[in-house]
Amino acid sequence: MKNAARSRLIFALDVDCFEDAEKWVKLLHAKVGMFKVGKQLFTRCGPDVVRMIRAEGGDVFLDLKYHDIPNTVAMAGLEACRLGVKMFNVHALGGPEMMRETVARADTLFPRGSDKRPLLLAVTILTSSTEETLRAVGIDRPVSEMVPRLALLAKEAGMDGVVASPREVGLIREVCGKDFVIVTPGVRPSFASMDDQKRVTTPADAIAAGADCLVIGRPISAAPDPVAAADQILAEISGALQVCQ
Repeated sequence: MKNAARSRLIFALDVDCFEDAEKWVKLLHAKVGMFKVGKQLFTRCGPDVVRMIRAEGGDVFLDLKYHDIPNTVAMAGLEACRLGVKMFNVHALGGPEMMRETVARADTLFPRGSDKRPLLLAVTILTSSTEETLRAVGIDRPVSEMVPRLALLAKEAGMDGVVASPREVGLIREVCGKDFVIVTPGVRPSFASMDDQKRVTTPADAIAAGADCLVIGRPISAAPDPVAAADQILAEISGALQVCQ
C-alpha cells in the first residue's frame, strides 16, 4: 500500500532555480511518485531540469498548460513527449480541435498503449478560480457545470484525463467514467494552510472522491520537516486507499 500511495503523490517543484529543484528531488524522490515542473521553473531552467529529475530516477509532470492555436500546442506537446515526461497538460478551454491535434501528434511518436507515451491531460477550471472569476471573463455558467463539461470535451478529444479541483472529482466521474485520469491540485492536509487555493479538500477526501493523483507543494516544502510531512500525507493516502478497496 505504501508504493500505491507514493504513486499517487506529485510534489510541486515551485522553486525558481535549478539548485533548489535538485535539492528537493534528492530529498523527496523516494517519497513521491512524480515531480511537477511549472512555468516559473521551466522558464528559468528549461529542459535541463526535466533531464535532471529523470537522471535522479524521478518522473515529471510538465505543468505548462499549453493554450494556443492547434498546431502550436500540438508541436509543443510533441516536444514534451520527446523530453520523456510522464504527463503534460493543455487548457481544455483551447477547444476540441487543439486537443485532438495534440493527441494525434503524440500518437505519431508514441502510439496509445506504448510504455513511453505520457499521459495527456486537460486543465478544466483552475483551483484558484471562483464563480466571480468566471463571470469576470464572460463565463456565466457555474464551476460545477463548466468542469464536467470541459472534462467530457477533453475525453471526446482523446485526452487521457484532466486536472481539476478535488471538489469536482465526483462530477467528472459521472460523465467520464472510472478509467479517466483525474489529477487534483488544491489538496491541503489538515496541518497546512490554504494559501491561494479556493476549492480545496484533504488528501483522504480527494482519494475517497476518486482522484488518481494529488499535487501537493507548500504543505511539504513549508513544513519544518518536509520528509515527515510527506510521510504524514502518504499515511493519509494509504488509509484512504484501504477504505476504498
